[in-house]
Amino acid sequence: MGKAQVSNPVESLKGKVAGVQMTQVSGRPGESSKIRIRGIGTINASTDPLIVVDGVPYDGDMNTINPDDVESLTVLKDAASAALYGARGANGVVMITTKTGKTGSSSITFDAKWGSNSRAVPDYKYINNAAGYYETWYTALNNYALNTLKYDANNANLWANKNLTADNAFGLGMSVFQTPAGEVLIGTNGKMNPNATMGRVVSNNGQQYYVTADDWVDAMFRNSLRQEYNISAQGANEKGNFMLSFNYLNNEGITFGSGFERYSARLKSEYKIKDWLKVGANVNFAHYANNQSGVGDEGSSGSAGNVFAFVAMAPIYPLYIRDAQGNIMMHEASGTKLYDYGDASINGQKRAYIAQSNPLAANQLDKYKIEGNNFNMQGTVEVRLPLDVTFTSINNAYVDEYRTTSTTNPYFGQYASSNGMVYKYHERYFNYNLQQRLNWAHEFGEHSVALMLGHEYYNQSYAYLYGSKSNQYSPSNDELAGAVLLNSTNSYTREYNNEGYFGRVQYDYNDLYFFDASLRRDASSRFAKENRWGTFYSLGASWVINKEKFFNVDWVDDLKLKVSYGQVGNDNIESLSLGYYHYSTNYDIVNSNGSVSLVPVGRYGNRKITWETTGEFNVGVDFGLFKNRLSGTFEFYSRKTSDMLFNFSLPQSFGYTGYYDNVGDMINNGLELTLNGDIIRTRDFVWSANMNITYNHNYVSYLPDAKKTLTVDGVQGYTNGGYFIGEGEPMYTYYLHKYAGVDHETGEALYYKNVKDENGNVTGQTTTKNSSESDYYLCGTALADVFGGFGTSVSYKGFDFSVDFMYQIGGQIYDNDYASAMSASGKSMRGMALHEDILKAWTPENKNSNIPRLQYGDTYMASQSDRFLTNASYLSLQNINLGYTFPKAWISKLNLSNLRIYAQANNVWVWSKRQGLDPRTSLTAANASYYPGVRTITGGITLTF
Repeated sequence: MGKAQVSNPVESLKGKVAGVQMTQVSGRPGESSKIRIRGIGTINASTDPLIVVDGVPYDGDMNTINPDDVESLTVLKDAASAALYGARGANGVVMITTKTGKTGSSSITFDAKWGSNSRAVPDYKYINNAAGYYETWYTALNNYALNTLKYDANNANLWANKNLTADNAFGLGMSVFQTPAGEVLIGTNGKMNPNATMGRVVSNNGQQYYVTADDWVDAMFRNSLRQEYNISAQGANEKGNFMLSFNYLNNEGITFGSGFERYSARLKSEYKIKDWLKVGANVNFAHYANNQSGVGDEGSSGSAGNVFAFVAMAPIYPLYIRDAQGNIMMHEASGTKLYDYGDASINGQKRAYIAQSNPLAANQLDKYKIEGNNFNMQGTVEVRLPLDVTFTSINNAYVDEYRTTSTTNPYFGQYASSNGMVYKYHERYFNYNLQQRLNWAHEFGEHSVALMLGHEYYNQSYAYLYGSKSNQYSPSNDELAGAVLLNSTNSYTREYNNEGYFGRVQYDYNDLYFFDASLRRDASSRFAKENRWGTFYSLGASWVINKEKFFNVDWVDDLKLKVSYGQVGNDNIESLSLGYYHYSTNYDIVNSNGSVSLVPVGRYGNRKITWETTGEFNVGVDFGLFKNRLSGTFEFYSRKTSDMLFNFSLPQSFGYTGYYDNVGDMINNGLELTLNGDIIRTRDFVWSANMNITYNHNYVSYLPDAKKTLTVDGVQGYTNGGYFIGEGEPMYTYYLHKYAGVDHETGEALYYKNVKDENGNVTGQTTTKNSSESDYYLCGTALADVFGGFGTSVSYKGFDFSVDFMYQIGGQIYDNDYASAMSASGKSMRGMALHEDILKAWTPENKNSNIPRLQYGDTYMASQSDRFLTNASYLSLQNINLGYTFPKAWISKLNLSNLRIYAQANNVWVWSKRQGLDPRTSLTAANASYYPGVRTITGGITLTF
């Protein structure tokens, strides 16, 4: 835990545990990764594992848990281990155990770290100079004039220059180059006029302005500060223990206006009041502020409010408004620099790419901030009863209440006419979990038996309140009371309940043979009464072979064979906006000329839906060899999900978007290997290494005939977005056109098309230049063949050094960003960044290129196809740690029991198929309009008194 520079504890699992795969769409401070354990076991239901904190399910924000409070993380992957958690453990369980006071001596520990955040993944290899971009766009226009308009070379050159910087369907909207009178910007050779100079003076409304290309990306990103402080006190004796901690984290974002700040405190204590009565309390409070100005709409590549959408903008546009002498002008009312919104309102120059916006200005003038308070309280009572029976009651309450403030400024942009807008959102989660357990354990000679019976009730309630007003008195007043025109208001509540009864039997003989069985009965409010209850169970056994009398192998220290089978359920198809109850039909209450009216909303109810069930078989071997210098685990698993909860789409005319039903089965078969070893182990020097590797094969094993609506490449199934769901095929199988290369005579893109006989049977393939006429094919899967991590550590006396890697081999990812940067097909592409590879496009002099000709209006040059499927393999350097712990003899005079200084680097680098592509951010498709990954380099000090 201490070797990962993370804001929430689960992030430290990356690359550490076999079978665990993590992706992080956004690198924004306060954002969490998506966790998948042993593949994907469902189509539409949630794949998130259950998080359990100190024995109680936790549905809160992981960023409110201080990683320094955590003692250990344990991942339960097989169904037998997770079965006691019933429905909520279908996708595995991550158990977090927080620190407790340790018997021996009391101590106070202080830890401080300071570091720098920077952008971890570089841009794609875009054409990053203005002259090169103008030349490239000119080529696209010139080819259009030659091939479509049929102009000769001279007239094509004149036409392309005329339209190159025009504010029309062909042009880029403006020019930042000054050319001598009577001369064109681009010559007939396709090169920039050597007499052209960067920067020019323009006039608008009687005033002169200087326009030049700015480096938006350089202005967009910064190196920012990350600082964190922890102080804790702990102690214990024979009667009880306590652990008290305080934490402060300020993690500034690498873009202006973004960052995450947290104050947290935890008190954990246990006390034995009587020999038969022990009580405990575990309380955590966190206050947090999450700034998202300019990044609240991240992921939307065409959004004016998303600063990262402008990473993919051509390097030809001004960021600021400058006077005739080139000085950046100031905006008096706001006190900020005067930014160019590309709408011609000030300097008369219009930007072709997302005009009427400037997210860097919005970072300073607009607000998007979330402030919240998180309170998690757990009370435990343990009563020892006669006959070796123990009763335990664990009661947990959780409140997460947060308020979002969003404003738009009254000066610039598309909302300026509203004179400032303010939005307020208030959301509240209140969850409680009540558990009661009876435990009995007894030894009969060499036989040990343990029984447990329990009951659990869980309730989650959610409340939402929203209001919006416009026409602000002052931008500094970001409350609803500071604006006068009411736009809209709304509020609603949601509730979810789960109740379960469970039992477990454990038996072992002489610490050699172990058997266990569990049974759990669960009810979920997400299903109708007649389908609410589900029954789940598990069976397991293990054999400690090395303790057998007949086993006499000196170099084998531990050898255990284990096998289990379990069945768990999944009901997680909730939607906060549409409600939890998909067995019922929902309506919106709307105003119909002053009367109350109902209109269908969301999904059509289906009372037949019930539990999605996952059965998992697991067999494995744990071993320790050579005096445990080499230890590890090897496991095989087979995981079958039946009656998958699936959302069927409905025609728009039906009034509903779709409905849920239980259809189909899916299987994940896999192998996992974990190894830990000491390569060199002496008194003062230890060199260790570790690795884990997971192979997972996923496929849909059964679909009902009603869902086999389409046959592709001989496989029956149906389409779901850009993917094909078919028997025998893995999830996320791409359903795309196939790229057939380039017509070497014309340079046009070619796509495969089936040739069929009179009966509709496919007899062969041909090619077409029109992708809309080509056929769809199965083009591989996004799922990796293998994934895992490895690392090494060295310690010598007080020095320690470690490095950790994470990797993935196989799978494909659709590179949306690269695809967009390889097209100049029409109006919508004007002003978008172009990749350097487009310079290798087909020309009459380069007929062997596999990249189609660069021509404006060629809508098929970069059609969606398998051309842009890219190998998703990667290797990432996750962590580097270097530290020194001072000898106790040196520090004892300072009344210190421990003093360590250290340096850490996290998310250091990633190697992938293409610069700019980070397959860790998504399982299926790359999207650079999200907050990029962040590299953090820190130094710190730990003192224990």
